[in-house]
Amino acid sequence: MELDFERCYRAVDSRDQRFDGWFYTGVTSTGIYCRPSCPAMTPKRPNVRFFPSAAAAQGAGLRACRRCRPDAAPGSPLWDVRADVVGRAMRLIADGVVDREGVPGLAARLGYTERHLHRMLRAELGAGPLALARAQRAQTARTLIETTGLGLAEVAFAAGFGSVRQFNETVREVYGTVPSQLRAARGSRPTPGGPGRQGGPGTITLRLAYRPPLHAAALLEFLGDRALPGVEEVRDGTYRRGLRLPHGPAEVALTPTTGYVAATLRLADLRDLAPAVARCRRLFDLDADPSAADQTLAADPTLARAVAAEPGIRLPRAVDGFEMALRAVIGQQISLRAATTTLTTLLTHLPAPTSTSTPTPGPAADPGDQEDSVTESAPARRKPLDHRGEPGKPSGAGKAGGAGRAGEPGGGLRGFPGAEEVLGLPDAAFGMPVARRETIRTLARAVAAGELDLDPGGDRAETVRRLTALPGIGPWTAGYLAMRALGDPDVLLPTDLAVRRGAAALGLPDSPTLLDTYADRWRPWRSYAVIRLWRAA
Repeated sequence: MELDFERCYRAVDSRDQRFDGWFYTGVTSTGIYCRPSCPAMTPKRPNVRFFPSAAAAQGAGLRACRRCRPDAAPGSPLWDVRADVVGRAMRLIADGVVDREGVPGLAARLGYTERHLHRMLRAELGAGPLALARAQRAQTARTLIETTGLGLAEVAFAAGFGSVRQFNETVREVYGTVPSQLRAARGSRPTPGGPGRQGGPGTITLRLAYRPPLHAAALLEFLGDRALPGVEEVRDGTYRRGLRLPHGPAEVALTPTTGYVAATLRLADLRDLAPAVARCRRLFDLDADPSAADQTLAADPTLARAVAAEPGIRLPRAVDGFEMALRAVIGQQISLRAATTTLTTLLTHLPAPTSTSTPTPGPAADPGDQEDSVTESAPARRKPLDHRGEPGKPSGAGKAGGAGRAGEPGGGLRGFPGAEEVLGLPDAAFGMPVARRETIRTLARAVAAGELDLDPGGDRAETVRRLTALPGIGPWTAGYLAMRALGDPDVLLPTDLAVRRGAAALGLPDSPTLLDTYADRWRPWRSYAVIRLWRAA
């Protein structure tokens, strides 16, 4: 990927935080690399190189700056929204696929040979898949070293390293120090999740960075209106939910605040830290560039006032594509309240969730030897509408009785069931018409068989094509899933009743055909326009 030197240098000289994660600044005279907003003195031009990824800077022999911590910058919005192979690969690497399945598994998911995939990533990011995964493992290791009381050998395996030697060498190369010195530098800072600490075993507290602005009230309102009892809840400015992760269950608590989202993660297996963080970032849309979306939408006079009043509206996404698919199908032609009741009934037919009280980090696959707000005041509460325009439930309705906070024993929030679990449910678990029940089972069979990829690394166009080929799934459902499960930033739902009501409220055409034509001026951020139209409804 070509980086314009003058543009990058001006961003560094102005310490513009909006560019954090877009690129990394290497300083050859000191041997370090930084984020663009690093508060240190601006380096001289002859001593500067720019890199498209932290892995590329590490490959050039540079270590991470200890002052600005570039490895903790928000992810690049470029890879967050791109639908090509490189963008899909970056999302899968962030979810830990290379650590679990190696490069062959990543290549197989993307449908390319390992060699061709390596060539594409090197051309765009200056580093191959193993180097990119290695950079992520180094950041995971630093988080565990600084926020837990785990032994360093346990940290090594929990972060995804295949050996303690590999762990020591990587930390030394990336941070210019040994793991024990990183822990010593922590000083008197608390270690959530350490032995005997209040957080309990398996509990990690960290900060998830984002690009401001972030309209926290709108984000929590959206999730609270759709919260599913027993799975998620919004309470006291914090969103909590259960997760189903590759190595076991987890509970998370996310609290937006100025400059970052405070995250408390309670993991059954600490190897799941990286995928848990990736899914939390995805759910809150933390890698987005809200200024870019707002600028495009504000250029339309009909949306300018709404954008000015509520900057930083995000596109809430999904931690589980199958969960979002099930919610979308069940929610067809019924109110949000009715859909929640149906889903709650379905969950009561499942076994009790597994405890997340005992973390079990262990050895992982070793691919390495092959080569982480502006909190707005909540607007006056109005009765929310679901996607059909029906009155919904009040925000925070997901407050499960007796549910505790993530990080506390007995939190009581479970991850959403997988496709195999749904296939095993009896007919009595589905409080819906037979045709819709069979649509869900057909969908679950396709996901379980690997015929339908609803993960963020899936091919968006192919996934939409396969979705619409299933009985009972039309353009609205497929578009909704492309927007929320696959993270497509440019989806319009012109037939959605709430979208049409929101358009009418703003003086826009509410005919699906006319609205579809009008919305061309919102590209490539039509998904963000949909969120604003829902709020206007």
